[in-house]
Amino acid sequence: MTGRCCPPAGPAGELSTDHFGCARADVPSAHAGAVPAVAASVQCDVAALAAKQAGVVSRKQLLALGLSAGWIRAQIAARRWQRLLPGVFSAFSGPVAYSTRTWAAICYAGEGAMASHETAAWLAGLLDQPPPLVHVTVPAHRRVVDQPGVRFHYSRRLAEVRHPVRSPPQTRIAETVIDLVERAATADDVVALLTRACQRRLTTASRLAGAAGMRSRLRWRHLCDDVLSDIVDGVQSPLERRYYRYVERAHGLPRGERNRTEGSPGRRRYRDVRYRAFRTLVELDGAAAHPSESRDADQARDNDIAEDEEAPTLRYGWSAVAGGPCGVAGQVARVLRRRGWTGQPRPCGPDCTLGVSS
Repeated sequence: MTGRCCPPAGPAGELSTDHFGCARADVPSAHAGAVPAVAASVQCDVAALAAKQAGVVSRKQLLALGLSAGWIRAQIAARRWQRLLPGVFSAFSGPVAYSTRTWAAICYAGEGAMASHETAAWLAGLLDQPPPLVHVTVPAHRRVVDQPGVRFHYSRRLAEVRHPVRSPPQTRIAETVIDLVERAATADDVVALLTRACQRRLTTASRLAGAAGMRSRLRWRHLCDDVLSDIVDGVQSPLERRYYRYVERAHGLPRGERNRTEGSPGRRRYRDVRYRAFRTLVELDGAAAHPSESRDADQARDNDIAEDEEAPTLRYGWSAVAGGPCGVAGQVARVLRRRGWTGQPRPCGPDCTLGVSS
């Protein structure tokens, strides 16, 4: 071996061997000899460690490889490396990605630490954007000093909740979702978290129920149980859940088929709710939580026309389903009865405005 190693490609781009204090005969450098060269095997060990940890190395790890504290200080002084947290460094210069910040926080927190909460949710694909803070859970029997940009949590169940294979170390996906459910501000946030996790095929309703059942105290427990039961019935979004519970079930409408695929391969479509026996579709538009007034008016107009169509498709958004479930139920019931349904819708309560007349 000639003293070269294969350094990692860190978030700031490929690292040269100079980042590990190597003396390179083919590249003259003003710094040559300023930092004592280390053995080629150690250079490669450092490079492999940094590659595994998104460019992060810790003082403890480096000392275990046989490097000196002075050598580490020299990398910082020469600006080859950056200090991210006390005793934790990036083995590159330049911008630091969120994944690198995550590894830095885990290395800083020490043995048993793992990404959790919003950070684990982003790593798993539940969140589309990284959160502002890095969330790390550590064993409950010890405390770590708080650091800027990092939020530490403590748990006695780390061995149970740790994902067996994902890297960096992180909580299991079902546990991550329930952690976020506990911190959710609103019922709609709870519904969105649970349905998104299942819709994206990250976990299942049964695994989420198991994770929830392991918590002796769980905020939103009853709502969580209800939502997971609805997911088993095919509900895949907060809007679909509102329609299922407060329009269809509350008013005694027939039970529709949910989220069935239709069409030939390559042209698959998902139908939100199909009343197959009565050749009627209901499409739920959850793209906007608060549709504009003009959009609401367009939907109401289209639905009035659809009542007289041969194979109607009724469309509802958040405003209609959340703000007027009784009126929605009345319109759906009228369409279904004209198409052969012989049942009778029922009021959902003393103030229900179902208003079916056909």
